[in-house]
Amino acid sequence: MDLTPSPATPPRLKITEIFLSLQGESSSVGWPTVFVRLTGCPLRCQYCDTAYAFHGGQWMSLDAIVDEVQRLGARHVCVTGGEPLAQKNALPLLARLCDAGHRVSLETSGAIDISGVDPRVIRVLDIKTPGSAEVARNRWENLALLQPHDEIKFVLCGREDYEWARACVAEHGLAERCAVLFSPSQGQLDATQLADWIVADRLPVRFQMQLHKVLWGNAPGR
Repeated sequence: MDLTPSPATPPRLKITEIFLSLQGESSSVGWPTVFVRLTGCPLRCQYCDTAYAFHGGQWMSLDAIVDEVQRLGARHVCVTGGEPLAQKNALPLLARLCDAGHRVSLETSGAIDISGVDPRVIRVLDIKTPGSAEVARNRWENLALLQPHDEIKFVLCGREDYEWARACVAEHGLAERCAVLFSPSQGQLDATQLADWIVADRLPVRFQMQLHKVLWGNAPGR
């Protein structure tokens, strides 16, 4: 009987899509970027625009993912979801992409510990507001782990969310930690109204809209 152990299964991730587009959010907005969208998310934000990534997807080895990213040919890479950190092998993928010379960002809900993320990665932490219906999932311990190159994002559904986020920025000194981004939830908060509030209060935050939606609407893979 052959007792030679079979080779271990290579590390893999369940992937919804990998595609090339323009970065529509964060401080890297406008750059050609390869998006690696992982499948699955433990949250159910009421405004989620990527619910198609909750289920399905296909298993890919880390080697295959990195090869596809390299084939698409952009320096900027964004690992997103779903919630990427819900899959443990997201951590070695992030490190592999950095090792390959990419400028890597991670879009995360902030509900999962970010301490294991490679320090070269730009962590874009999405703090959930009351209007998201997932405010209780915020892992506040993550704030102490943020570095100056990281970013914090608030998606705002109305005036209540705005006031809550404004108080959060002040209470935790967020603008002193890293860049803070305020974004209107599409169809729930008028973008001009949010811009006016930020200007009136002279907040130390950056207004942003989702550029990809302005250009291509809500089409997946854009």
